Amino acid sequence: MGKTRQTRKFAAMKRMISLTDSRIKKKDRVKKVTPFKQDTSHHMSVKHNPEVFPCLKDSYNEALGPPYHILLDTNYVNFSIKNRLDLFKSTMDCLLAKCFLYVTDCVMGEIEKMSERYRVALKILRDERIQRLTCQHRGTYADDCLVERCKSRCYIVATCDRDLRRRIRKITGVPIMYIHGHRVVIEKCPWHWELQSCKYFLLKRDI
Repeated sequence: MGKTRQTRKFAAMKRMISLTDSRIKKKDRVKKVTPFKQDTSHHMSVKHNPEVFPCLKDSYNEALGPPYHILLDTNYVNFSIKNRLDLFKSTMDCLLAKCFLYVTDCVMGEIEKMSERYRVALKILRDERIQRLTCQHRGTYADDCLVERCKSRCYIVATCDRDLRRRIRKITGVPIMYIHGHRVVIEKCPWHWELQSCKYFLLKRDI
């Protein structure tokens, strides 16, 4: 015995009378559109002001000045060893001033987890001249910790990580130090008006 062919069931549509039907009166054929009026009596005008920091002036961060305080990242230490650069001498030659180097617990944890070939970096960071900063967060992921610490705008962040540098550039008034061409280079810190012009240029390019 053959099987009965099953057809696909479609949703039942609601039957409606069209406006041109003879059963509808003339006055009901035209759709009545009521204009929507929004009551704005209880609304308040919101004005968004840019975030203001007391240490930032027109184009100068007053919290930054000699002696400089530098936060070290894991890859910056490894790149300085690879390029045979002394951490203290290279930073002082770049900034032409006295520098205090800082390392966080999470950065030390990252280097301790690495293989034995990074034991030179671990030995350098255990120097008494490098001050240790305690971390309250869990884990050894250092990028989020460095971003949060540099929001106080009193540190120069030394890193060669492109993703981390991209994140720090969004924070105004924080200089970035990295290694390029076998020497230490410091990047100009971005300001509010520079970020606005950069966004305008990117939007104009996309259009």
